[in-house]
Amino acid sequence: MTILREAFYLDTSKGTRFCLLRRPMGAPCGAVLHVPPFAEEMNKSRRMVALAAERMASQGWAVLQIDLMGCGDSHGDFGEAEWGDWLDDLTLAHSWLRQHVVAAPPVLWSLRAGSLLLADWLRRTEALTAGLLMWQPVLNGRQHLTQFLRLKAANEMLADADASAVMSQVRAALAGGQGVEIAGYLLSPGLARGLEAASVSLPIGYRGPVALIELRAEAGVGPSPGVSVWGQKQVDAGLAPILRVVQGPAFWQTQEIELAPDLLACTDEVLGCLR
Repeated sequence: MTILREAFYLDTSKGTRFCLLRRPMGAPCGAVLHVPPFAEEMNKSRRMVALAAERMASQGWAVLQIDLMGCGDSHGDFGEAEWGDWLDDLTLAHSWLRQHVVAAPPVLWSLRAGSLLLADWLRRTEALTAGLLMWQPVLNGRQHLTQFLRLKAANEMLADADASAVMSQVRAALAGGQGVEIAGYLLSPGLARGLEAASVSLPIGYRGPVALIELRAEAGVGPSPGVSVWGQKQVDAGLAPILRVVQGPAFWQTQEIELAPDLLACTDEVLGCLR
């Protein structure tokens, strides 16, 4: 199938947002909106996301990627971005996709901490029937922020600094309204607050189809304990989540670019269930 690719910018009150749309030559069977991961994980994941988007488009889907404020080729610096800015960016991309490509709700495809942003966005919208496709979701924003802050502590330890003291200083700076540079990224207090408060808890009233795909290094293992607990909570809420586990590398954090073919194949399998 012939795939059309279009790169363009969307205007906001805080500058432009870079978007990339892949779509089939004819009318698409549906649409997918990608919600990217956090900080350097977004850059390390670009190859896998591009491969998946190409496959989706070859199967008839229109796939929209957006660089959030301060990320990629979008306007602004990472240190200027607030959590609310990223929520606004998702609203902008979602509205554009429905107005210009297909009117039906798009499947919302998130990776890692993008799932935290997506869940928070769902609580602020009426998109309660959209299909969700989550790749290796981060389920707890506070834990994810702590892990990110530890990158600075680990770097400072090379200079014989005390890790716990560094963490305390970083949190104090953020609480006092100061940005903190971590692993080459200036983290704003507003972005830190939003990430810390986020969790992948779906809003009351959500009734859309959900698929979660987890990558594990070992073959033939089941979901991790956290995913199992999360899945049971969805069942208790009356949903029927699709949970899949595939073998593959943690491509969002590996030093070299790595691919996870089984993840792509599993995505092909479950995507049709999310319309």
